[in-house]
Amino acid sequence: HTPRGILERVLPQPQNMAAEFYTGKNILAPMVRVCTMPTRILAAEYGADIVYSEEIIDRRLLMCKRVENPTWGTIDYVDTESQSGNIIFRTFPEERDRLVLQLGTGDAARALQCAMLVAKDVSAIDINMGCPLKFSTSSGAGSALLKKPETIRDILTTLRRNLPSDVHVTCKIRLMATVEETVVLARTIEACGVSAFAVHGRYVSQRPRDPAHWDLVKQVVGSVSCPVIANGDVFEYADFEKLRSETGAAGAMCARGAMWNQSIFRKEGLLQPRENLKALLTKCLEWRHPLKNTKYLLREMLIKDKDSGLETEEGRALNKSETLQDVAKLFNLQESLVGAKERQLVAATGLKRPCDATIHDEEQIEEVSRQRSSLRVE
Repeated sequence: HTPRGILERVLPQPQNMAAEFYTGKNILAPMVRVCTMPTRILAAEYGADIVYSEEIIDRRLLMCKRVENPTWGTIDYVDTESQSGNIIFRTFPEERDRLVLQLGTGDAARALQCAMLVAKDVSAIDINMGCPLKFSTSSGAGSALLKKPETIRDILTTLRRNLPSDVHVTCKIRLMATVEETVVLARTIEACGVSAFAVHGRYVSQRPRDPAHWDLVKQVVGSVSCPVIANGDVFEYADFEKLRSETGAAGAMCARGAMWNQSIFRKEGLLQPRENLKALLTKCLEWRHPLKNTKYLLREMLIKDKDSGLETEEGRALNKSETLQDVAKLFNLQESLVGAKERQLVAATGLKRPCDATIHDEEQIEEVSRQRSSLRVE
């Protein structure tokens, strides 16, 4: 038998694993409709250490089946209750070690069901406790949780008690009405055994244009021992270290800056907006990303770009685009980029396409349902 002391030195302890995972890290914050797979891939290529998914509501995820999709080399969470077979969440094995799935939930049992469904594909499960939008709060999730410490305790302890030890459990909060209230909440969260938690340095009532309160985040960081991730007003690469330094936080998280230009994660500095836009669009085309979300991601960039915008001829043409090929042509990219990742996988592995025709994701799911023998469904 291995002596206990030796075993403790050999096997990483949870708190050490958490410190290693979060300390000194530059992190892509969860953003609805933004943190889909193309954004996460590009942010990571530029240097993001940890990437969050967009918030996914628990009831929606529970309608999904996990499908290993050999056509794309992805893991697809497919809505089995809709006729269209929508992909609610898509990932791929190579991003598992940096991926955090953010869950919108107000119920411990549903949270655990969702977490167990995705646990093998992510490094952490994060509970959204900060979003003030009705999208989250209507189901008792998001900032609605901030005033429900017993529910918070129930959700976090249930997850930590039941999930594998290598899956981190975290949450993301906003500032309470007073520092004292925020500290009480932070200590409640820490006592649940979380690996870390993130603090958005704004009150629920504040809008993004209001300055983040780094000084208040610092007080929260000083009140706990577990790693804290600071979030708010990171607009260039140097701000990551500045935020960590001024708050004492383990990690620094970026939202809007990364939505407008994912190259914020580059040590070398920001790329020109148009260069970054084309880089993100290339990811969308290669992975045959849904047209609707592709257009949304580009619109957010064009709105911010002072030299462009949605009221320009280009912006209006984007809104009218009906296919990914239309979008590629609009931004002077090769239409042949559409579906390139699929073709690369076929060339590398010799896998055959489900059918010979060029198809979209919705059609692929229908084909998958007829060819279950070639897929592993859980």
